[in-house]
Formats: sequence, C-alpha cells, structure tokens
Amino acid sequence: MKLVVQVKLLPTSSQALALASTLHACNQAASWVAEAAFEQKTLRNFDLRKHTYSEVKARWGLGAQAAQHVIKKVADAYTALIANSRAGNLGRPGSARHRRATEKPLAFRSTAAQPYDDRMLSWQTTSRTVSIWTTAGRLKGMAYTGSPAQLEMVAANRRGESDLIHRDGSWYLSATCEVPEALPNARPTDFLGVDLGIVNIATTSDGEIMAGRRLNRLRKRDRDVRTKLQRKGTKSAKRRIQRRRRKEARRTRDVNHKIAKHIVAEAERTGRGIGLENLTGIRERVRLRKPQRAMVHSWAFAQLGAFIAYKARRAGVPVVYVDPAYTSRTCSECGHVDKANRVSQARFACRSCGFFDHADRNGSRTIRARALMVWRSGAPSPAPAVPQQRDGLTRTTHHTR
Repeated sequence: MKLVVQVKLLPTSSQALALASTLHACNQAASWVAEAAFEQKTLRNFDLRKHTYSEVKARWGLGAQAAQHVIKKVADAYTALIANSRAGNLGRPGSARHRRATEKPLAFRSTAAQPYDDRMLSWQTTSRTVSIWTTAGRLKGMAYTGSPAQLEMVAANRRGESDLIHRDGSWYLSATCEVPEALPNARPTDFLGVDLGIVNIATTSDGEIMAGRRLNRLRKRDRDVRTKLQRKGTKSAKRRIQRRRRKEARRTRDVNHKIAKHIVAEAERTGRGIGLENLTGIRERVRLRKPQRAMVHSWAFAQLGAFIAYKARRAGVPVVYVDPAYTSRTCSECGHVDKANRVSQARFACRSCGFFDHADRNGSRTIRARALMVWRSGAPSPAPAVPQQRDGLTRTTHHTR
C-alpha cells in the first residue's frame, strides 16, 4: 500500500534560492509544454516527449530526468482534466465553467510541486540529509526533519518518486512509501456501521457520536470570516483568505485522521469489519436547502472515508461499502422504509413498530446490517476512487498520520 510522507527541508539561504530557481524553471517549462500539447493535440507522455524534450532541455537548462518529469507532469495534468470532464466535475459541456477549463492550455504556477526520482534525489536517512538536483548543480547535505514516525517510515519504506513543494515560505519533500499491509481478517465477528453526516461528522452503530456542535461552530465562524474578506477584495484580504484556507484544510485533515484512527482501532480491537456508505457523487445527487449547501460542501467526506479505508487496510480490517439509498428512512429494527420515519434531523421514530432512536445512530445500524448482508452474500463491494489533486498531478495515495 502506498502512503505519502511529508518531511520538511532545512536549506540554507543559498540552497533555498537554488531550489526556488529550479522550481520556477521547471514550471515555466511545464506551462510551455502544456501550450504545445494543447496546440498540437498531443497529450500522451511519449508522443509529447518527441515534440518537446530537446527544447525543454536547451531552453531552460534542465537535465534529462527533470525534462522527462516536466513532460510527464503535463501529460498527467491533461489526463486528470479529461477524466474530470468526462465525470461531469467541470460542469455541463458548453457551460462557462467547462469552457474555462477546457478551451485554453493548462498553466502551472511558478511554485507548483515538481516530482523527483532516485536519479535526481538521494536520501541519507542515517544523517537525515538529501542530495538533490537543481539548475545550479547538485546540492548535497541538505538537512530534513519530521516527526519520529515520519522519519522512521521514510527510512524503512520509501520507494519511488518524491515531490518538491514550496509552501508558505517553507520547503517540503513528499516521499512515496510502500507500506506492508496486515493480513486481512477473513472472518470478522460483526461489522461496525459508520454513518457520515453534516451535524455529526461520524456516528457508529455502537452509538458513539463524533465531532458535533463545537466543530460546526468553528466551521461557521471560518465561513463568515471568509465571506467578509471576499467582500473586501483587497490584496491583503486575499492573502488572509489563502492563509485561512490552508488552516481550515489542516484542521479538517486533523479531525478526519483522529476520527478514522478511532473507528479503525475500535473495529480491530473487537474483531469486526467496517461498513461505510458509498457516497460517490453524493453532492450531485442530494437536494439541499441553501443554508445546508455550505455545510455539505465545506467538509471532506471523501477524505474521511479514504482515511478510514487506508487505515483499515494497514490494520487488516475489512471494509464493506453499501448502497446509501434510504438509510436515513429505514428502521434498523423492523426494516420499514418511510420518509415520515425521520421526524427531525436528530430524531427517528418508526411508523410501523414504534422504534425510537437518534437518527444518525439508527442510520449507522442500518449500514451495519447491510454491510453484514453484503459480506455474507459474497457480493462485490468496490471502494470508491478518491483521487487527490495537487499541482497538476493526480494521485490515489494517502498522507500518513
């Protein structure tokens, strides 16, 4: 299983200048290659390399490996764009949003991440330094740091490419690690149903409700502040919006990691599997009132589901995805389905048998029953794809915690 571990580089001032000029040159070259690919309608990596490789090396002074990675980055970005277009993520064909995304060549930010392979980047894990290629020559002995768990994982499991990232004045390397998975539990005693929601981020069939009102108050406060800054529209306001956006993303990721870790640990401790709803495309399927839309679109439900899935794989806990249709209206006791069963956001009362429970807890129990049924029947339960988009590169790996 692939995980991405991010460590922080500690370059000197001269090394930081060399890294900045390298990133700038690579992304200038990438924007030129993207324009050439758009004009010539050549989007495949090897075909694009025939038309642009020599020019990229000569014009921007990039080495052979760097030039190939620049071209591959462009090809990957166009592949992701086409996939998003076909999936309807860019709006309807012909819409203004779709035209903006598809009717002009891609452009890369000057600080967009740049991939490095083992020929361009070598790790000295004992001394915690790296030797990295730049346009100013190879920089040796550049120190890096991270948490003990991150450093241990990089030393033991790093494989393949790493990305050079510049963010908020700091430099990072995102290293791809091949982490061994635990033997899967082929005979779970039961399943732990997990209902993902808006007011309560996650509710388990054991009755545990995680991340409720306090977190939602923080989310509402952040949204109100962001709205005020957007209305102001000054350069300083835009900078503050960017800083707040990254802070909110870090908080979301932190909460999702903690919830996922707790759920997987509980399932592993009790010998159970985990039942989740397949929420692919849920934002397009559900109809929401205007006040609800911001709440739904501001939380990374797919990220939480992905965190649960990969942590479960590491622990050997089976995960089953079930059809989410009518889980909020189905009685977990008698199976009666009725819209009127959902009395309010928090209350569930079955019109047939009179069963009464918290609505999210009832939904999680319904998910548990469906997961158990799917497991016993041996029906396929494919995990929804959750690609992570970052600086023109699409990945299906996950950040470790």
